[in-house]
Amino acid sequence: MRCAEAFGLEIDKHISDDFSTLHIREKVWSGHVQLFLKTGNGLRDFDLDPSIAAMLNRFIGKRTSGFLFHAKNGFPLLQSNVLRLSLHPLLEPVGRPKSGAHAFREFRATSLRKQRAPEDLIRFWLGHANKTVTDLYSKLKEDVTFRKKVAEQVGIGFELPAEKPESHPIVPTGRFCHTLRK
Repeated sequence: MRCAEAFGLEIDKHISDDFSTLHIREKVWSGHVQLFLKTGNGLRDFDLDPSIAAMLNRFIGKRTSGFLFHAKNGFPLLQSNVLRLSLHPLLEPVGRPKSGAHAFREFRATSLRKQRAPEDLIRFWLGHANKTVTDLYSKLKEDVTFRKKVAEQVGIGFELPAEKPESHPIVPTGRFCHTLRK
């Protein structure tokens, strides 16, 4: 999805109860919610791989409303801040050139094609227009069960890192233990 669409996701409005589908209905641009999308095809449901749905569930936790991604003050994120403060500093140490959020869409489109996802589903998930009359006839995007099956089959295109183990307090040993136990 587009960065502006991700920043416009509200927990109580745009996420299915089972966390497996995002309902793209609005976007955030320059910190302001816009109740329209880049194109008419942008209005869509975005199906998630089960591993991402589980991660989303953990990320949301007990929150029941508000923006999925937000600044400390609760307002929507600004794309320029995310790039400048988060993405670009992460790219530098791994020797990758600075890039924008569009690189993620390019990666996803390529990954979906490598996994042989149906082209009309790729266009639907990316919010692109139909290319042919045949695309108009296809009802794949309306078949939620099939969409979810394909989303699970194609995966996310990379391996998620193992979750960090729970940290346990370090219990001191040795000659200084008696001072800490008092």
